[in-house]
Amino acid sequence: MSASAPAAYGRHGKLSLSASLAFCFESGNVSCLKRNYPTPLRVTLYIIFGIIIVLTVCGNLLVTFSVAYFKQLHTPTNYLIVSLAVSDLLLGLLVMFPGMIRTIESCWYFGDFFCKVYMSSDVMLVTASILNLSFISVDRYYAVCQPLLYRSRITDNVVLIMILLTWSISVFLGFGMIFLKLNILGVEEFYYNHVVCKGGCVLFFSGPPSVISSVLSFYMPGVIMLAVYLKVLLVAQKQFRSIQRAGCVSSVKTSSQTKATKTLAVVMGAFLSFWTPLFVCNITNPFISYSLSPQLIEGLVWLGYLNSTVNPMIYAFFYRWFRKAFQLLTSGDIFKSDISGTTLFTE
Repeated sequence: MSASAPAAYGRHGKLSLSASLAFCFESGNVSCLKRNYPTPLRVTLYIIFGIIIVLTVCGNLLVTFSVAYFKQLHTPTNYLIVSLAVSDLLLGLLVMFPGMIRTIESCWYFGDFFCKVYMSSDVMLVTASILNLSFISVDRYYAVCQPLLYRSRITDNVVLIMILLTWSISVFLGFGMIFLKLNILGVEEFYYNHVVCKGGCVLFFSGPPSVISSVLSFYMPGVIMLAVYLKVLLVAQKQFRSIQRAGCVSSVKTSSQTKATKTLAVVMGAFLSFWTPLFVCNITNPFISYSLSPQLIEGLVWLGYLNSTVNPMIYAFFYRWFRKAFQLLTSGDIFKSDISGTTLFTE
């Protein structure tokens, strides 16, 4: 989600010392400033961003196809993971790809309407990704803390409601705020006089909308995830100590306790590391006269996007049955025979 910042340095932004001064369009009086990076640097940036986008798209596509293809993976938990993978997949295609061009070229050449679609998709898909993560944490809470009630509480219908709620909120925050211009509420004059310029496409938030969108998109889901995972970790440790006191400890010690601890640590660590810096800046920037550097905001946006790149690794590659599914898919066996009923794990 692009944080509040003057669009493409607006009409008065400072350029990087390694870039020469130019304009996005010949009509310099209304055009945004453009950074002309040296060709070797531009090529290097395209390669780096391209690798990130390919990893994001391919990783999440594998997760989505694996759950859809293998019958044993048709579970409520995995439906939530698919919803997460779809949001991250679309983020890679609809946001990260055009965002790569806009970031490196420092200009938007696709018109005002597609700029709005791009910004709306940005907000929508980032919000969907984070909300999916929070609902996955709720699913894990019932699985670990209330295992006897899990099957009755987390049903297909409940998961469907979670997914519909996730995407409804995300669509409203994304397309609703941008196309209804709620993101610039109260600062319309400043926005059109000092931010808008031809060739720019950077999401801009005034104070109150910035707070509201950040709370709904990040802070509220983040608090829920943190509280739930801390509870899950404490319950898991308590259960393990009970088993240990009963003298029933076996090889399960490493496969359950250690794995659960590491998985939860990686989940929360990645989420907080990738997204916290951007949303702290996003909620403070409007109240400090948008004084944060556009380069800083741009870098933090891409840092947040990286969460969608690593999500498949965290929520899929950490589990043996997903790894087996990936191996079967990538080995080419899927083209030789119907392997959708293959047993990937035992209860």
